[in-house]
Amino acid sequence: MKCEWVKENVLLYVYNELADDARYELEQHLARCADCTAELKTTRKFHAMLSELPVEEPSPNLVAASRMRLQEGLETAEQGRFWHRLIFDPAAWLRQVRFAPALAAAIFIVGFAGGIGTTYKVVNGNGPSVASGPISAPAASSITGIQSITQDPGSNHISIKYDTVSTQEAQGSLNDQRIQQLLLFAARNNYNSGVRMDSVDLLTQEPNNTHVREALIYALRYDSNPGVRLKALDGLGAFVKSDARVRDSLLEALMQDSNPGVRTEALHLLEPVRADSSVRAVLQKLSQSDQNQYIQSQARTVLAQLPEFD
Repeated sequence: MKCEWVKENVLLYVYNELADDARYELEQHLARCADCTAELKTTRKFHAMLSELPVEEPSPNLVAASRMRLQEGLETAEQGRFWHRLIFDPAAWLRQVRFAPALAAAIFIVGFAGGIGTTYKVVNGNGPSVASGPISAPAASSITGIQSITQDPGSNHISIKYDTVSTQEAQGSLNDQRIQQLLLFAARNNYNSGVRMDSVDLLTQEPNNTHVREALIYALRYDSNPGVRLKALDGLGAFVKSDARVRDSLLEALMQDSNPGVRTEALHLLEPVRADSSVRAVLQKLSQSDQNQYIQSQARTVLAQLPEFD
């Protein structure tokens, strides 16, 4: 065993994340290598220092936003790295399997079971399962992703393909609770921006639903795709007067969104509440120092139309 491998995995050793076989090999190496033993002592000292600091739990919004950014990164990441390592660096891959014989056994079992399952499907002509009617909604934790969302032209019928262990499909109307739950899941968690846009587009047809409105506000604040954020604005605009959360989310988009189109649309949607003190304060700030000349000009125009305070 090389010292480089030990230094790369010593942190996993400290956190008890190494497989038993790899842990045994690492301990055997530490018994005869002073440099790696010193590395272990330094790592444990650092771990002890971190353990003395208070642990702060991330907010649910931060966790969800981070998950979405991670999924976006996976969507655009370079593919085929596993096969590249397997073909061009087989020694490294086999070295990992060497220290994880349980993994090797699991790969064999899964491959064997997958072959049997595939043969069974081919022989029996089975495809993705299709669910319709009053079947209970799947738990969000069991859904791995939404593949596609389609609506039949001129009807209220929606078809959603989603993945659990295998791809499944749910069909029903927009008023179906199961369909709504899948749409809400897709709007928040799916890695495919096109699917998120389809979901938000359909959800804007039911903005009176509290959960739907919260999902639209979430999409406006955290979705990385400006098209999805614009769709969310379409559904929220009608509630800028009646819902303070909607007004605040539009103000936040106007101040902080990175896309000029989203900011411009938010500015237009805020016109019915332009006399509100918080909206007036934001408009005054934008009219003085905003870097977007159009938004700065529009803010000045709106302010000029407002009556002066006594």
